[in-house]
Amino acid sequence: MSEVDCCIAGGGPAGMMLGLLLARQGLTVVVLEAHGDFLRDFRGDTVHPSTLRLLDELGLAEEFLRLPHQEVTRLGVTTDDGTYVLADFSRLPGAFPFLTFVPQWDLLDFLAGRARQYPGFHLRMEAVVVGLLHEDGRVRGLRYRTPDGHVHEVRARLTVAADGRNTRLREHTGLRLRSFGAPMDVLWFRLPGPPDGSTQSFGGAGRITRGRMVVRIDRGEYWQCAYLVPKGGYAALQAAGLPAFRADLGRLLPDGADPGVLHSWDDVRVLSVRVDRLTRWHRPGLLFIGDAAHAMSPIGGVGINLAVQDATAAARLLAGPLRTGAVTPRQLARVRRRRLLPTVVTQSVQRLVQSRALRRILAGDRPIGAPRVLRLLDRHPVLQGLTARAIGIGVLPEHAAAAPGAGVSRSRTGR
Repeated sequence: MSEVDCCIAGGGPAGMMLGLLLARQGLTVVVLEAHGDFLRDFRGDTVHPSTLRLLDELGLAEEFLRLPHQEVTRLGVTTDDGTYVLADFSRLPGAFPFLTFVPQWDLLDFLAGRARQYPGFHLRMEAVVVGLLHEDGRVRGLRYRTPDGHVHEVRARLTVAADGRNTRLREHTGLRLRSFGAPMDVLWFRLPGPPDGSTQSFGGAGRITRGRMVVRIDRGEYWQCAYLVPKGGYAALQAAGLPAFRADLGRLLPDGADPGVLHSWDDVRVLSVRVDRLTRWHRPGLLFIGDAAHAMSPIGGVGINLAVQDATAAARLLAGPLRTGAVTPRQLARVRRRRLLPTVVTQSVQRLVQSRALRRILAGDRPIGAPRVLRLLDRHPVLQGLTARAIGIGVLPEHAAAAPGAGVSRSRTGR
């Protein structure tokens, strides 16, 4: 058994960023990650300018951008009426006028490596959280199981659940989850890029036609694809057979993409889309952040970035109290109050897109014209900068607190 200032369940973007920021403040932190590595396919990998700016404040942006990555300045949508620019990130001010696509495992390895430079940071892999420790009416840490079957304990003044939308810790708290539903699920798979290596002018784009929608992310050697189906529609696709699915993809993507590489349904992963949030994010000694507190739709690719923003706010608000003693429920509630506005606004926009656009698209079987908003953006390109700001920066971006004894100067990559 060990005792630390903070024990974090989950080594995803929220957990790793919080561990890094708290260790940077001189606190002792243990992050418990259930898997042996970060290599899970089809996890979100969109790093937005808000996160890049935060990494820059930490002096890490230049090093991060040396990782293999792609920089995307425009997002587009193709309908039966043509192709339209949805967001133009080159119109954003500052050093990072682009989205960055980096495999999530590379981002997590990067954050873990930088966190390990601080003596108070500890990452335990293959540590499956099995329960909470309670003492005197408050959470005092976590119990976790290792591959040898033994159960261990970590005692902590603060316990943070950052273990995703399927967190195991929520059921032990009695916290109420408000669910808003979603009209679709997403199938993730890979398709090879064009044989001649050519690509379109958008690093990420959606194509909509006749009750079908697919989003493709240019990953260089291949396309990472997200195919939208009505909620629960995966079973109907399976019943129709893989050849029918491949034929449908061939009609939807007539530019050389080869769906023949999908040899079985094992090549397809299903994301059950949810939009929900806890009405309260804490119990005494326990805080939920990231997807554990609020599951987001994949619309906008904002999941990683909201999780990182949650972690940044939590570190800034709670590091001081942790140095002086146990964090009070009132101090924990400040994290939710700080992050509630961006959470609600983002989920409201996602729900609006789902109900006004995606539900209608997925229910139809006729040519899809360009929505009015896309035509407006096409006529007035300056507005493409506003959508880029909404997607790339969002509401209430967070800033890292200065480390003890550090100055306030921030590095710049010179980009």
